[in-house]
Amino acid sequence: MQTYMVGGAVRDALLGWPVNDHDWVVVGSSPEEMIAAGYLPVGKDFPVFLHPQTREEHALARTERKTARGYHGFAIDAAPDVTLEQDLARRDLTINAIARAADGELIDPFHGQRDLQDKVLRHVTLAFREDPVRILRVARFAARFADFTIAPETMALMREMVVAGEVDALVAERVWQELARGLMEAHPSRMFETLRECGALVRLLPEVDVLWGVPQRADYHPEIDTGVHLMMVLDMSAQLDAPLAVRFACLTHDLGKGTTPADVLPKHIGHEIRSAKLLKHVCDRLRVPVECRELADVVAREHGNIHRSSEFGAAAIVRLLERCDAFRKPQRFEQILLACECDKRGRGGLQDASYPQRGELLQALAAAQSVKTSEVAAQAQQMQRSGAQVGEMIQHARVAAIAALPRFHINKANAA
Repeated sequence: MQTYMVGGAVRDALLGWPVNDHDWVVVGSSPEEMIAAGYLPVGKDFPVFLHPQTREEHALARTERKTARGYHGFAIDAAPDVTLEQDLARRDLTINAIARAADGELIDPFHGQRDLQDKVLRHVTLAFREDPVRILRVARFAARFADFTIAPETMALMREMVVAGEVDALVAERVWQELARGLMEAHPSRMFETLRECGALVRLLPEVDVLWGVPQRADYHPEIDTGVHLMMVLDMSAQLDAPLAVRFACLTHDLGKGTTPADVLPKHIGHEIRSAKLLKHVCDRLRVPVECRELADVVAREHGNIHRSSEFGAAAIVRLLERCDAFRKPQRFEQILLACECDKRGRGGLQDASYPQRGELLQALAAAQSVKTSEVAAQAQQMQRSGAQVGEMIQHARVAAIAALPRFHINKANAA
């Protein structure tokens, strides 16, 4: 029984990156022996155990044999005679197929150290083609390691897998899991550009794939191409350290531009509503979590109005806050505004621009929240007003509170 550190922990240590999680492979053991040594079994698809002290995962060395299409179509062999090199051979990329022994010796049969030095993402063996999730993983690693290139033979293999229909057999939960992790990388645009290059994006997210080549007005979008704009917005979301829900909203905010009739281009009148409709299909298909789905829906519908909100009067701002459900969910409203800032700054030459709408609307929300609705309701009750009239009185009070903000007095003075 020999234990080796493997995978990302070895890779990141060699790169000089912080190592947060350790993965271990055990050679020459059996499930019975692991349990007898105090390890806790947790693996469902193959033998994985938690160390009795560290609680870190230890997996028995294994081989995999393809038995059907998709992610689950494998027969697993984790017998004691499976060697370390056989286990490393089933891994996706050479940089993830390096092991470290207890004495510090590196076992690197597939030259992962060389590819780390040369900054190349390269598949280990042709067994790569047996698992379509690996296409998503390569794309995700491209987003993490922005200065790495994908080996031409690996990209060719990924294209072959797409043509063979392997991507179509992926389960929604696994696709979302990898997309979500890719969105949270330092350069999320590279994930989607990689998926597009190998042909997988049109199979997984056709609503996004169609955006490349769709023109926009140059006075609003100096980069012109909608797909290019989308990638800039995604990278801006990473630059601003946005949470996952915001990054997903950035990915999907302009889906409707892919369905704009050709005779009205480069204008995109009404694309917000079309974006929201397409978003619903994407979320249903990928089983996107509710938090991400709801935030993306508001951003898709309202990002244009939020961009124009500096021109709004107090009553229009209150209506915008109501549509965004800002009074009930102020923290989510802050995330909506962050997504809109990413959209505005994700444009050619505007990456360092300010976004005053964010501060203005948060100030407006604070002013409207200062209205004591209980006092307004009590006053309405004394006046024997109906429930609908109480709501109107609260809305009027909020409008008055926002209208009292200095920006509106400045605007009036400038107009005069």
